[in-house]
Amino acid sequence: MGSTFSGIELGKRSIMAHTDAITTAGHNISNANTEGYSRQRVQLKEFDPLYKPDLERPERPGMIGQGIDVQSVNRVRDEMLDQRITEQQHYESYWETRSNYYTMIEQIYNEPDDVSIRSNMDKFWQSWQELSIHPESTAARQAVVSRGESLTDSIRTKWDNLMGVGNLINSDIEATVKQVNDFTNQIAALNGEIVRSRAMGDNPNDLLDRRDLLVDKLSKIVNITTDRRDADEFMVHLEGRVLVQGSIARNFELESVVDNNGYDKLVWKDTGEDAYIAGGKLGALIELRDVDIRSEVQSLNTMTLNFADLVNDVHRNAYGANNVTGLDFFTQRSFVENVNGNFDRDGDGTMDHSYIFRFTGTTKLNPQEQIGLEGVMTLSGPSGNVQVAYHPTDTVEAVINRINDTNGEVKAYLDRNNNLVLKGTTAHDVENPDFVIRHVEDSGFFLTGYSGILAESGEAGAYDFARADAVGSLNGAQFAVSPVINPAGYIEVNGAIRNDVKSVAAAFIDNSGHVNNGDGRAAVEIAAIRNTKVMIGHERTLDDYFADTVTNVGLKGEQAENNLNSHMAVMNDLRSLRDSISGVNIDEELADIIKFQHGYNAAAKFVTVWDSLLDTVINRLGV
Repeated sequence: MGSTFSGIELGKRSIMAHTDAITTAGHNISNANTEGYSRQRVQLKEFDPLYKPDLERPERPGMIGQGIDVQSVNRVRDEMLDQRITEQQHYESYWETRSNYYTMIEQIYNEPDDVSIRSNMDKFWQSWQELSIHPESTAARQAVVSRGESLTDSIRTKWDNLMGVGNLINSDIEATVKQVNDFTNQIAALNGEIVRSRAMGDNPNDLLDRRDLLVDKLSKIVNITTDRRDADEFMVHLEGRVLVQGSIARNFELESVVDNNGYDKLVWKDTGEDAYIAGGKLGALIELRDVDIRSEVQSLNTMTLNFADLVNDVHRNAYGANNVTGLDFFTQRSFVENVNGNFDRDGDGTMDHSYIFRFTGTTKLNPQEQIGLEGVMTLSGPSGNVQVAYHPTDTVEAVINRINDTNGEVKAYLDRNNNLVLKGTTAHDVENPDFVIRHVEDSGFFLTGYSGILAESGEAGAYDFARADAVGSLNGAQFAVSPVINPAGYIEVNGAIRNDVKSVAAAFIDNSGHVNNGDGRAAVEIAAIRNTKVMIGHERTLDDYFADTVTNVGLKGEQAENNLNSHMAVMNDLRSLRDSISGVNIDEELADIIKFQHGYNAAAKFVTVWDSLLDTVINRLGV
């Protein structure tokens, strides 16, 4: 039979259950503004009845109820929605990061007209045109020098600004990598605590909220996915690789790269392999630094080096008012002191590479002449070598254009003497040096006997920079050692010319071997470089360069802003939906507190009544 005191126990259970419900509602209200908190609900159920339908029970109808019990305290969460947010969130942070930094980059290009590179370069060409008209004028020479200094100052300023943004991004990468490692370690630690808590039969709601918040933050930084199929082994994946598995976390570290402006590359700490991250804030930062900023700096360096090289080519062959010749107008710093460009790249004390920037053939060519030869040139490219075929009916100009239209990292043009010139460009791979010709080979005779660059055809006569004294493969062709990296950062007017403006060369020597004071042919030729094909990637002239760089930056900034707005709209809808499901509603919680308060009061009244009944039975029945 039922116990005389069973009613007291039943009332106690009800009081305790309603107390837990009121406490949980208060916990929700207290954490209404806590980041990542999910509202919790007490799951109530009937307590097991007094008599179960087995063989040993009194013969009486029905089952006597024993009140209420707390089954569990669960958080309200939609895991499918969480997973979708995790997988989509990195797009928003990716475009947000690009948009923020492109605002800085656009400010560099939106410089005032009177100090911009283009404005100063226009003035520089105008000063040479003025000198060509008045080659005997010292004032005109002074204008050339002054405007040359203004031009080089503006180039260096732009380079400093671009590198400043690059350094800022690099610092952001270092901080973000530490943040990723910290989040993954915390997630792994929480995984261990959650497993231990569940093993004790508990529902670790607050630990789960903390873990989901960390996953949420991590998904903004890198493009992760989560695997929740196994409750005992929560996993986080990145680009198909495990980032967190249960209580084990993998970390990243930064490793130095040669010839990369002091910037490090991202690698997996446990294996040392390169880490590829395509999305999130970290993916955007790495792309901005290693692609966007690097491309802008390389473009500026290419323009600077080729512009200075063409001006120097004319100037060193011309004469100044003081009959001085052989001077470069702009200073150029060689990467190595060795005259053959030999360089110890691996640092073992032995010369193992050749750093050469330019080859100049020995034969004067007619650009409109058909070459009458057939073969395939092999030139260094972004990844491996590229091949350029030529045919007997091709003109010299057609072959040169074909070289320049490929994505190879060797370009060609005819110099002022119509000699074929091959130049190294910037490198696509950060581990390859800029302005270094890495490979030149010809199966035929266009680069050998026809233009006078290589000594032999075929693989045996190929020039390859991965050996010392590689210039031995040349057929007496002139060559120039590669410059120090980032020529835009140190370009300046030759000190000898600054000290004596009469050294500014405007004239060429005449047939009699004399210099005419009224000769301005060299000044005319330098001024004409403005509209010359200066071989800046696929841009042909300096005007093309300025137009393309400004347009590209503007379009990329616009693209980042448009994509950010699009993804923000999607994520705002998803977050609003999650908040409507998991967020705390103060009014709803207060209503629950009132409801459970009434239940508590009723249970307390029930206990009071039962106590009165017991008092009657115990103390008054015998009276």
